[in-house]
Amino acid sequence: MKNSAVGPLHRDCGSLHPQDEGTEVEIRGWVNSTRDHGGLIFVDVRDSSGIAQAVADPRTAPEAAAAASSLRSEDVVALRGAVRRRPTGTENPKLTSGDTEVALDSVSILNRSLTPPFPVHGEADVEEGLRLKYRYLDLRRPHMQRNLALRHRAIKAVRDYLDEQGFLEIETPMLIKQTPEGARDFLVPSRLHGGQFYALPQSPQLFKQLLMVAGFGRYFQIARCFRDEDARSDRQPEFTQIDLEMAFPTIEGVIAVVEGMLAHMFRQALAVDVGAPFRRLSHADAMARYGSDKPDLRFGMELIEVTPAFEGTQFKVFAAAVQAGESIVGVVDEGGAARSRRDFDALARVAAEWGAKGLAWIAFTPDGLKSSLPKAALETQTIDRLGALTHAKQGDAVLMVAAERTEARTLAGKMRLHLAAQNNLRDARRFEFCWVLDFPLFEINPEGGIGPMHHPFTAPAVGSESLPGDPLSLRAQHYDVVLNGSELGSGSIRIHDAALQRRIFAMLGYPEDEVAERFGFLLEALAFGAPPHGGMALGVDRIVQIMVGAESIREVIAFPKNQRFQDLMMQAPARVPKALLDELRLRVDLPPAPPVSQRS
Repeated sequence: MKNSAVGPLHRDCGSLHPQDEGTEVEIRGWVNSTRDHGGLIFVDVRDSSGIAQAVADPRTAPEAAAAASSLRSEDVVALRGAVRRRPTGTENPKLTSGDTEVALDSVSILNRSLTPPFPVHGEADVEEGLRLKYRYLDLRRPHMQRNLALRHRAIKAVRDYLDEQGFLEIETPMLIKQTPEGARDFLVPSRLHGGQFYALPQSPQLFKQLLMVAGFGRYFQIARCFRDEDARSDRQPEFTQIDLEMAFPTIEGVIAVVEGMLAHMFRQALAVDVGAPFRRLSHADAMARYGSDKPDLRFGMELIEVTPAFEGTQFKVFAAAVQAGESIVGVVDEGGAARSRRDFDALARVAAEWGAKGLAWIAFTPDGLKSSLPKAALETQTIDRLGALTHAKQGDAVLMVAAERTEARTLAGKMRLHLAAQNNLRDARRFEFCWVLDFPLFEINPEGGIGPMHHPFTAPAVGSESLPGDPLSLRAQHYDVVLNGSELGSGSIRIHDAALQRRIFAMLGYPEDEVAERFGFLLEALAFGAPPHGGMALGVDRIVQIMVGAESIREVIAFPKNQRFQDLMMQAPARVPKALLDELRLRVDLPPAPPVSQRS
């Protein structure tokens, strides 16, 4: 459309191309930058689609040039003029509109901007607290625009895929009853029912089970969830899940749906083929080989049980570990023999911070062995057996920890990840998925009793529904999907029999009156012909974080909280007026907390 009689055609900044030459357009957006080149005023204008260059010539459009010369970064403008090709040699291949510019006829200033507290137009490193305080400015920055656009495409791909697979998107309540689900709940007081509280859902777990009882064969939801947990880089008090459930499933059926969904998600959002089907590991195998139930498979460096190499050793620490039935677990640091003793000491300090009693090492250098072990402990037989177990070669080092088997594997697994980070083996552009299966049904909780490994609604492995023998020996119909060392989601086949669910509650030590009060509605629903059912929940924020290669999920959430779960922009949480507390029949007896700056 050229020389329109109805005025300039509005165009997005990133949509201009050489074939538009001669077209009268209006571009609107924020001033990215201005430059005065010998009288010609260049204005880069930015919107969500990209950047366009406009040029004001005072000889042909003096008013436009005068207005353009007054523009400042982040002013909001509407610029009108004709599209033309940039002069040869001045094209910018980094911009989608980089072959064109707009010869300005007029400049309309729609809103002036204050000087931003940090540069918006670039990728400068800005202190996170400042970014979160002015989040609306931070979100204008190009990488944040890209991150949230990719998040949109990823979630759209999920909805499209699950719709094609026959799933219905059904919303579940935000104000629910408090039930034990593994984390602290956020509570909401009821004005109409004084002294009583709703809880915000940690997940839609119970409701999706009830939807299966209700006869909806395939449910999904992009669900908001809330957990009052300790902060870390990949955790927020409110987060988003892809939640899905199926009636009459098998583990294989759930895995097939989720693998297909993730493959479609990465293909549509990133144009990446993730290579389904994914690798599979048992929980026991993952712990033995990687020291983690969320193994990073982008590199090898598998853990090795080296206890047999030190049977009869003169090294007292390892001899005591062997005598006590503990494990000595090692990891081979390829090329690690080049490390200095100071480097090895630094690794030992890191291991101590994780709780290790020590870190032993043996380096196979061209000049012979270097080690933290005393020479008397480096018997030829021991070194030969260690070499046969680890396949360490000249130039490598073997790092070892001794402890109870699970603890030793966990510590060695952390060292594996630490070494991989030092050696740049964790490539953010590579995506290695796997499934972890065959989890224990129960684990020892911090109080010394039995707790569910995941949640109390997980079905025992087929054949063990009668729950005989040692509870800690029981396996679960549970499965996790892992990407690059991060757990993306957990799922299970659920208990659909009310009597079995009651037995599980009893084994967990829940009193009958508590079961009736908190779960009576679920047990009653299961008694009305509940079908076998199962599903999964995957963390949207974590998936998108890995997709974009970010260090924190705050980089892919529009308005996140900081490390202390505070909203610095809105200044939340905050005190509320006493009148509101009175209306809710609440009283705050605690003294006000000191300002953050005064806390240790």
